[in-house]
Amino acid sequence: MAHAVGTFEVTMKPELLSEVAGATALGRMSLSKVFQGQLEATSAGEFLSAMGSEKGSAGYVAMERVTGTLDGRTGSFVLQHAGTMTRGTPELKVTVVPDSGTGELVGLSGTLRIDIVEKKHHYEFSYSLGD
Repeated sequence: MAHAVGTFEVTMKPELLSEVAGATALGRMSLSKVFQGQLEATSAGEFLSAMGSEKGSAGYVAMERVTGTLDGRTGSFVLQHAGTMTRGTPELKVTVVPDSGTGELVGLSGTLRIDIVEKKHHYEFSYSLGD
């Protein structure tokens, strides 16, 4: 597995819910990111969330298309997020959607880890290009 590290900035904007989602007290946001480091890219996606009945408990899912350059290879791919927070303890899995890579990123697979340190987002991307 190869590793890419760097930082990113994220912008989230509340969006209207479908009739079904609105009736179930879900939250919906659009997201956009700018990645710096070994992944030089932008992304756009959708985020759905639900709050738990206990303080600090919630869950979210998101899909985002990332477009740019990964260690000198240009293309795009899709990341799938599955996150939970149990009374303040987070658990997050971010995975490349199989066969979503385009251009020089065809065959990309991997996982992305996110750390937030002093309000700054850092990523570590463990990936393979199937070569």
